[in-house]
Order: sequence, then C-alpha cells, then structure tokens
Amino acid sequence: MVKIETLLNERKISKISELELERYVSFFDNSYKDNLEHSKANLTKFSRWAIISGYYAMHDITKLLLAKKFRIKVESEVHATTIKVLKELIKNKDILNLIEKGYKEFLTLAQDLDEAKKERIKAQYYTGTEFMYEEYKERAREFYDDVVLIYLRKIKELLK
Repeated sequence: MVKIETLLNERKISKISELELERYVSFFDNSYKDNLEHSKANLTKFSRWAIISGYYAMHDITKLLLAKKFRIKVESEVHATTIKVLKELIKNKDILNLIEKGYKEFLTLAQDLDEAKKERIKAQYYTGTEFMYEEYKERAREFYDDVVLIYLRKIKELLK
C-alpha cells in the first residue's frame, strides 16, 4: 500500500491551500454532476461516451471527497494516483471495488482508442452493426446503474 507521505514526496499529490480550497471543491462538485448528466443523456445513442462520462463522474466526485475531507489535490498520474489515495484513506472495500471497476472499464475504452489509431475502422464503425450498438447500449446501462450510481451514492455518504 502506498503511503500518503510517499505520494506527497513524489509530488503526485499536494495539500490544497485555504485560498484554493473553495474553488477546487466547487469545480469538482459541478464537474461530477455534469459528467453524470452527460452519461445519463447518452446511454442509448452514444453509449461508449456514456461509459466514459460515468467513469469521469466517479473520478471527479472522488477528487471532490479528497479535497473536501482531506484537502488533497491530485497532481500527476491522476487516475491511478486518485485510486491509490482512496485506497490509503478509505477502508470500505465496496467503494474501492467500484472505483477500480470503473477505472478498468475506462482503461478498456482507452485501449480501444489506442488500437483504433492502428486500425481506423474500429474507431469509425464500432456501432456499425446492430449487435455492437445493442451490446454497448446494454453495457452502458449496466455500468451506469450498477457501478456509477452506487459509487456516487456511497461517496455522497462520506461527504456528509
């Protein structure tokens, strides 16, 4: 387990100053809500984007929690570092499993994008068949309902 002090020394995280705290908290409070709304609005038509936005809602509310409760700002390797900090500070296994599942889903889509650079047809026609369109639609709905909404509810409890 990575220690908070190590992440501070490596400059992967920093302490948020009093002057910066309100702006930082406000930004992530709005950002996670925007991403959640975007995810919900795109569940059927642009389901891959719904998954990405859902993950970003999870990521941003996590950074909101870190800022509001611990005055921690993630500086580098933001996705992996955010999860490392959360693992160190939060001992609730359900929450950790959900954010890791969200991150893995995000990485899968990032890998798809990376492969698409080599194979343009993948990026252009991923919904070219009815099967793939329906597959991503179902996957996005399950991810939204079973991962994103549950995770956000749990983090909101911690924010109280």
